[in-house]
Amino acid sequence: MTGAAAFRAGVAQLQAAGIADPARDVRLLLAHAMGISADKVMLALHDPLPDAVAAALEACLSARANRQPVSQITGQRQFWGRDFIVTPDVLDPRPETETLIAAALDQPFTRLLDLGTGSGAILLTLLAERPAATGLGADLSPDALVVAAANAEALGLAHRAQVIQSDWWAAITGRFDLIVSNPPYIALDEMAGLAPDVRDHEPHMALTDGADGLSAYRAIAAGALAHLAPGGRLMVEIGPIQGAAVASFFVAAGFCDVVVLPDFDGRDRVVSARAPV
Repeated sequence: MTGAAAFRAGVAQLQAAGIADPARDVRLLLAHAMGISADKVMLALHDPLPDAVAAALEACLSARANRQPVSQITGQRQFWGRDFIVTPDVLDPRPETETLIAAALDQPFTRLLDLGTGSGAILLTLLAERPAATGLGADLSPDALVVAAANAEALGLAHRAQVIQSDWWAAITGRFDLIVSNPPYIALDEMAGLAPDVRDHEPHMALTDGADGLSAYRAIAAGALAHLAPGGRLMVEIGPIQGAAVASFFVAAGFCDVVVLPDFDGRDRVVSARAPV
């Protein structure tokens, strides 16, 4: 079987399984099976597939047809131009989160805290873009911290990025000039409506607070001023209907310059605030 025939068969298989963009996913999975970059797949389609590659592709397609995310199958996801290790222990880094990255990079910082760091994608991207900065990533999940540490090592940032286990503020000491977080914000009663790729394969503790989806923001608002330098910034990712509620938590906690920022689709995506000087 040639690569082209395998590609067509894979698209048909994923299309039958209800995958939204089967051609994209097959291209990524075929690249993974072949051990080449995705941008070179189309150039290799005329060649016969070795048996080992065909078997690897078959396993990948079966997993994707069962709605396992592509990033978990391949073990990586690109975010802000860098490849991050992804496992079932962490959320798949999403393009929407780049809204938070862009907003954070809009002003300088030297000491960074990422609450609920997961894969470390936010923490490590910001450190990579700011070579003079150091950062701390905190997460309740020890398995997620293993992934974050591996990403720090792979990106050459381990000397500037520390990861620790903490239940929000419990193990945090010191002050920071930028605190960021993409916390669990899906309400418990919304979980059943999620796509199976997310609901059945990503860690629930990173998706939902088991309540109204706002518990993490209450906890963050309650402790952030004690850990921010005067004039320091707090930025959190939110669900598209949570802007007003989260902004009100930050105002009530004593923050200044509280604003809600949209993502590239125009939906509320980030709440930004500043500590009083």
